[in-house]
Amino acid sequence: MEKLVPEKVVEILREKGVEVSLEQARLILEFLRKLADIAVNQYLNNK
Repeated sequence: MEKLVPEKVVEILREKGVEVSLEQARLILEFLRKLADIAVNQYLNNK
């Protein structure tokens, strides 16, 4: 599985009618990765 890059985020969001800059896409990815880490850690800690 290839890593999602900001350029791809810009493309995906543009297709959905949402315009973001490359910097905004980078920040979105950073936030989503942190959120995913938290979710996985919580899941694993509750097992």
